[in-house]
Amino acid sequence: MNDAKAVAAILTSSAAAGTGTISVATITSSAPGLLGVIGFTTTTTVALPVAGIVAVAGLVGYGVYKGVKAAKG
Repeated sequence: MNDAKAVAAILTSSAAAGTGTISVATITSSAPGLLGVIGFTTTTTVALPVAGIVAVAGLVGYGVYKGVKAAKG
């Protein structure tokens, strides 16, 4: 399988993975202004798209495969 076909297969499978998100962090900080002064907080959630995670993992895995293959050859 040549490189272009492998990368296309990885990107196609990542697109099929879905459009959901994965929450990777929840950040809590004091609220702005007067509400922060009296002790209120606000929460922000950091989320990453599933398709992006699958694509990056596939491309990294393929890169490792090619590196090992080149090192053996």
